Amino acid sequence: MNDKYSLAKCAQYGRRLAARLCDQHFGPQPDATLDGPAVLKFTPMRQLNLLVVRQLLGQWQAETTRLRSAYFDFEAEAVQAALTQFMNVLSRHIRLGRAAFEPLLAQAAADTLALVADPLGSFQRLLLGAAEHPTLANLRDAARYIDIDKAFYQGFLDSLSANNPLSRDFLTHRFELYHAANYRAHQSMQRVVEELSSLLPLTTADLLEDGPVSSLNTPTAEPAPAPTEPATPTPPIATPSFVSAPAPAAPEAPAPLLEPPVAAPAAVPAPARPLPNTEAVPIPLHEKLRAGQPAAPALADTLRPTAAPASLAERAGPRVETLREAISINQRFSFINELFNGENMDYHAAIQHLDSLPTAEQARAYVSNDLSQRYDWSRKEEHVNKLLKLIERKFA
Repeated sequence: MNDKYSLAKCAQYGRRLAARLCDQHFGPQPDATLDGPAVLKFTPMRQLNLLVVRQLLGQWQAETTRLRSAYFDFEAEAVQAALTQFMNVLSRHIRLGRAAFEPLLAQAAADTLALVADPLGSFQRLLLGAAEHPTLANLRDAARYIDIDKAFYQGFLDSLSANNPLSRDFLTHRFELYHAANYRAHQSMQRVVEELSSLLPLTTADLLEDGPVSSLNTPTAEPAPAPTEPATPTPPIATPSFVSAPAPAAPEAPAPLLEPPVAAPAAVPAPARPLPNTEAVPIPLHEKLRAGQPAAPALADTLRPTAAPASLAERAGPRVETLREAISINQRFSFINELFNGENMDYHAAIQHLDSLPTAEQARAYVSNDLSQRYDWSRKEEHVNKLLKLIERKFA
């Protein structure tokens, strides 16, 4: 609780992270755009995606307000119905290019760090917002876009009574008391930094006000994105639903632009799995697959160097420096969901270990003898082959 974090450094990291992720996504396709569902799945860190959606909600509500005019009766029933239908249609046609999306993502990253670095300021900005007369319903609606420390903020809202009049001053003072009494239950900055660091390296020392000179202050040239295979469609995960827009006459309880998927209560993460010893010689994968599923093709067949591509166009492609840089965002999500059962940290640990291996033979052995058995890749040949092609390009 005594650590003092710099919000300026949080914002600086947010800009660098947004630039890095946008380079990876928009670099090969600069004219690409994102729709609503794509925004909700843009990064593996749910909090980043939700805070981008929250900013879109604010823009969406501002569009509604700007439509009002003193020259027309906006309270007429027919006008209300037409506006509601228009806003519903508009909310289903989100289109964000890089120029519009990158600053939203940068602010979302800064706000993510600020949730832990500055809880009171985050409460005032993200939950109270600009409402002059906040209500408990408004606060609960805003809290849907909080994923980090969700239980902490939910506990505060549960301590409020809907029967008591609420004001900004009262809620601010009440939150200060709640935070002072429950700060030990607050999520640590270290956990947030570890999640973000998987996307762009970061340490808690980088964010301290009185810490050493941070690498965040010295912009570094980001590596040029390596040639990648065409992006594969991301399998649906908790597909968000679009809901009806709020009637303009009731601004205090607007329906969200995107309904954030309901997340289960945050669980204490399991201890990180140690990297396996690739020098051990376990039972060959093809024998295990033949015993368990005689009719299924053996994954070991895909590792044989004799299985060369049919033509030059089908070869693996140009050499890449690291798997981490070569894998596109869409491909990363595909690997995480299809090969690692949705476990983001398992994916990053495996790719990091593959990048540390000195030869293609050891990398293939790690895939065949360890990963494929641990995650049961017997029916994942398509995705395994894509990973193996990337390995061949790394060691070409």
